[in-house]
Amino acid sequence: MPTLTAAGHRLEYEWIDPPHVRSGAPVLVFLHEGLGSLAMWKDFPARVAHAAGCRALVYSRHGYGKSDRLAHARQVDYMHDEALQALPEVLQQLDIRNPVLVGHSDGASIALIHAGAAQWPVRGVVLLAPHVFVEDRSVSSIAQARVAYQESDLPAKLARYHDDVDASFWGWNDIWLDPEFRHWNIESFLPGIDCPVLAIQGHEDEYGTMAQIDCIAQSVHDVTLLKLAHCKHSPHRDQPEAVIEAITAFIARNS
Repeated sequence: MPTLTAAGHRLEYEWIDPPHVRSGAPVLVFLHEGLGSLAMWKDFPARVAHAAGCRALVYSRHGYGKSDRLAHARQVDYMHDEALQALPEVLQQLDIRNPVLVGHSDGASIALIHAGAAQWPVRGVVLLAPHVFVEDRSVSSIAQARVAYQESDLPAKLARYHDDVDASFWGWNDIWLDPEFRHWNIESFLPGIDCPVLAIQGHEDEYGTMAQIDCIAQSVHDVTLLKLAHCKHSPHRDQPEAVIEAITAFIARNS
């Protein structure tokens, strides 16, 4: 797997090149969840890239997958650092201009911060179960994940995707359960987003309510909402066909 250095850390990445790329199609950049990685996306980025006729980039952020391991505890503003320091360097090094950012959970929040900062042009943003502010439901489920990590085979499952599974898990879990993190909020970035947004949320999402994407719709001028039944926190795993269809239509409409 090739690597690059962004914000001082070595990151693994992978290009997906479908056989037919549409003329003028944007590059899709996939930003994984708080316990995700390049490999944990599995075949979803490739399916989207093939359906939409776009090249796609997938990478593991610092502390995940086979990228540099996390050496220090994360801070409350860690997603701001990813959005405003690491992601711009990744895009610059790989000469990606006007991308469509496809983010899940933490990755979706990073996409919102990046687009809302309005320092770099973005063609569009696709959000899967984004976090805009912290809800009691999020904290409760993350506390349950801590128990599962301590008492079940969850570490062994995650170890298939992360070189340092303990650092990956606790780096995410500890900061989300830190009392200071209850004040984390990125609503101030929403008015700065001037590109189209597709926001997708499951009705059974255990980490957030519809208030997250409704908030986005109230503050961003061009938002399409997709609210999915029989869907938890990972719409691309629970309802892949509906999600791929929605993303493909969104890209075609905004290309």
